[in-house]
Amino acid sequence: MVKSSSSIRRDVEKVLADHGIASPPVPVEYIARALGVTVKYEPFSGELAGMLITADGTNVIGVNSSHHFNRQRFTIAHELGHLILHHREMERVHIDRSLVHRRDNISGLAIDPKEIEANRFAAELLMPYSMLIADIEGVNDVEDVDEISLLAKRYLVSALAMTNRITNLLHLHKHW
Repeated sequence: MVKSSSSIRRDVEKVLADHGIASPPVPVEYIARALGVTVKYEPFSGELAGMLITADGTNVIGVNSSHHFNRQRFTIAHELGHLILHHREMERVHIDRSLVHRRDNISGLAIDPKEIEANRFAAELLMPYSMLIADIEGVNDVEDVDEISLLAKRYLVSALAMTNRITNLLHLHKHW
């Protein structure tokens, strides 16, 4: 069963509250460490973005060190999503070869619900609903490229990730 966006938002809000995080950028590596997860950076070959390894009560997130810093943050957030959302049903090793900030043909078809949920969790963790809504309300034009770039820098995400997140929020809040 696919988790709803509101359910994932509640999971993220709990993580943020549990760790006293009230403003961006969300320190995803700190959250990982606080949850007992070791984060290791290594250059991976090909498109491998990251992996979550769980064994004998130990959790390790491997992150492709050759990727951009913002992509690395997304990878950590995505793997935390798997850990938090799917911990009971997880394989011993979870590898993600193509974490994306945008919808593509595969994710749009909802072929792998766990990947879609982990992507939603990552977007929600990196750009939390309540924080982003507060920031957007102070913006004159949320579709302005410069405004999006400023928000992306504030949240340490790509402009594309911020654009997608704002677009999704605009569908929920049509009064902007």
